Amino acid sequence: MKKITLIARLLLGLIFFGAGISFFFMGTPPPMEGPIGEFFKGMVATHYFLYLLKGTETICGLLLLSGFFVPLALVVLAPIILNIFLVHSFIMPQGVPLAIVLGILEIYLAFFSKEYSATIKHLFRLRPAV
Repeated sequence: MKKITLIARLLLGLIFFGAGISFFFMGTPPPMEGPIGEFFKGMVATHYFLYLLKGTETICGLLLLSGFFVPLALVVLAPIILNIFLVHSFIMPQGVPLAIVLGILEIYLAFFSKEYSATIKHLFRLRPAV
């Protein structure tokens, strides 16, 4: 099981580190058409959001690759992965398979891997009344 966890962690880390770092070295992708183009233009118009998003992806990908603070990286990446899935589900359906893979890797690492699930599940426990 440790090998599966290691492979899942490294794969998720490579995807996010690669996606984040490529933004900083290659710049913004070419203009897109249709609803996804409008969505992307909105993110660019903020002047900060893409840098924040890609910086977060790069740092979390690096944390996953290094093995340091993995539960933290998983918690931070969870809403990003959910948004990737929703954007591709509603705006750009051809990206859904990758979004599903990201979701499966995230869910496995967060809730089923012995190394990290206890920490993540601890966030969901009910606190006793004081």
